[in-house]
Amino acid sequence: MKVLIIEDDKNIVEIISLSLKIRWPDTKIIACNLGEDGIRAMEQHDPDVVILDLGLPDISGFEVLKAIRLYSSVPTMIVSVLGEEENIVKGLELGADEYVVKPFRQMELLSRIKALVRRTEESDETPPINAGPFRFGSSMNRLQYGDTEIKLTRTEGAIFYTLMRNKNKVVSYSKLYEVMWGAETPGAAEALRVHIRRLREKLEGDHAKPELIQTKIGVGYCLILPPEASK
Repeated sequence: MKVLIIEDDKNIVEIISLSLKIRWPDTKIIACNLGEDGIRAMEQHDPDVVILDLGLPDISGFEVLKAIRLYSSVPTMIVSVLGEEENIVKGLELGADEYVVKPFRQMELLSRIKALVRRTEESDETPPINAGPFRFGSSMNRLQYGDTEIKLTRTEGAIFYTLMRNKNKVVSYSKLYEVMWGAETPGAAEALRVHIRRLREKLEGDHAKPELIQTKIGVGYCLILPPEASK
């Protein structure tokens, strides 16, 4: 596994690198302390996971994330001292798969990375599925909606794949937390709401009045398809 760490704090880089090496001894670490260098390293090394700080010396981590998402769906985790809700929401809306607030616990970080790796492996092995006008082929990063291909992050793809498998049935919050992280983690509820909102923005005519992905308050979410489209 290759992990690209874009972080200007050497102590944080050392902590993350050591944690990764303990859990996955063969991990190759590529570290950059500037955002621009991180973007170039992303293109050069094609990492399996990106760990990204927001407060970089040259450009914002948000700008780095935007640049990465122009051409890559690589699993990306933001690790930042910016723990305000608006920053978490912005990071997830720009396509981050995870958002961890500093200071973090080593086990929390490793469990989030493990979940990212697991989702990546599952998306590569998941069989194709059809539900009405929706189809996943060989990748959960690309959803076919009728004649249109829609790019999804791996987290969005994992969530929507689960909703497709359970079309017209409510999928509980706890089940979706399990799909995303293996278990409920701090900030899970807010992160799930952001991912659902992003899916609605990509799929619904009016995401403010969703018809496809409906909320069952206090229970979970449901992909609603008319009977003729459910086959």
